Amino acid sequence: MHIQFSKTQPQAARLIAHVADKGKLPQSFDAAMKAGAEAARFKGGVGQTFEGFVASGDGAARVAVAGAGDASDDARLANLEKAGAALAAKYQSTGNEELVLDVTENRLSAEEVGHVLLGMRLRNWRYDIYRTKMKDEQKITLKKVTVVGAPDDADTAWNELTALAEGVEFTRELVTEPANIIYPETFVERCQKRFEGTGAELIVLDEAEMEKLGMGSLLGVGQGSSRDSRILAIRWNGGEEGERPIAFVGKGVTFDTGGISIKPGPGMEDMKWDMGGAGAVAGGMLALVKRKAPANVVGVMGLVENMPDGNAQRPGDVVTSMSGQTIEILNTDAEGRLVLADALHWTQQEFEPTRVIDFATLTGAIIIALGNEHAGMFANDDQLAKDIDAAGEATGDTVWRMPLGKAYDKLIDSPIADMKNIGGKGAGSITAAQFLQRFIADDVAWAHIDIAGKAWSDKPGRTWGKGATGYGVRLIDRIVSDTAEG
Repeated sequence: MHIQFSKTQPQAARLIAHVADKGKLPQSFDAAMKAGAEAARFKGGVGQTFEGFVASGDGAARVAVAGAGDASDDARLANLEKAGAALAAKYQSTGNEELVLDVTENRLSAEEVGHVLLGMRLRNWRYDIYRTKMKDEQKITLKKVTVVGAPDDADTAWNELTALAEGVEFTRELVTEPANIIYPETFVERCQKRFEGTGAELIVLDEAEMEKLGMGSLLGVGQGSSRDSRILAIRWNGGEEGERPIAFVGKGVTFDTGGISIKPGPGMEDMKWDMGGAGAVAGGMLALVKRKAPANVVGVMGLVENMPDGNAQRPGDVVTSMSGQTIEILNTDAEGRLVLADALHWTQQEFEPTRVIDFATLTGAIIIALGNEHAGMFANDDQLAKDIDAAGEATGDTVWRMPLGKAYDKLIDSPIADMKNIGGKGAGSITAAQFLQRFIADDVAWAHIDIAGKAWSDKPGRTWGKGATGYGVRLIDRIVSDTAEG
């Protein structure tokens, strides 16, 4: 979507939209439009829309308004994003190529205009490259937004948000792609292409290098696949030279059959997005790099495919992780934690980060606990947990803190190895987090964010359609801006 700013309204405009606060209508509405809005019970509620038609030259123009709720609401920016998203959803496929956003009357600040546009751009995103027989009325036609009446610095505010939009869109792209297109090697290649010329450093470990490092936990997951596993690290040194970075680590299981502990057939196609944690880290790093964040940050992704061939890992196997700790495999479908075990250890050893935050579509149990409203957060450091929670509230990528404790930790003790990869029937998300904690050094602040209920949506949401949400990118960007930038 191309966005531009103008002092005057284009004469040929056929779609003109406004944003209105609760209880207000644009003063430019004539009597008929006001009566129509009243009849339609338009109150300016968040995301509520109304449209009418007015004479324009030798034809007619659509005139629309989206509600932004109460101007004094603490969630003002989020509400403006919802208003912009509502307009994009309504006019995405109506045949209009250009939407004129007129903010002359409601005097939005530059920041507020930027968030309306962010909502519009993110909601207008759709991945249609494999849909070859769409009818014209199904195709996206909205390609351009012209903003009229914005403050002089609105274009600057918007430019600062475009990097964030690019990051979210990149994550959605990776998560949406099918597993025959995105697998460990091509995930790396896609990132190499997107980060080319940005100044970021990309580090790739192949299977031979991982074997030398002793990554038996990660390699065990991928040994049943014909696709080689990879570790990808994206390093951005935008802060003080020599300053230790903050690290983000993502689970990247590009397809998860469950391995020998194979999943049921219905719904297995959804497991193409079991790399949503790695996707979030890749998109988050792109956003940071594109806006040249003044911080040192590294994003690490463990990339594997979990398949059940004759070489696949078996229940009952014991593997040795890079940390030297041994793991009894009781269920090969509890594979994400095995990938993260080695990725987390390598990240700490290689980059010596001050903080480590991992993102993973790790457990179905977190969906049972929290539904699709929050990601589950586990942390060994209260201040880090508070920082993540604040960033989630500010961006809409919300989290809910879950417990850790010695009683839960005992549930993953193994009679023949240092640990087993699953606990009992209860507390599935907690025992998964306890497993990961065993690979975190005592002096490292760490948090695990289980995004199984947030990476993909079966229905449209605040700024996304059905499908990949891009969850995690905004959270990563905000955590860095709030806590790591000088």
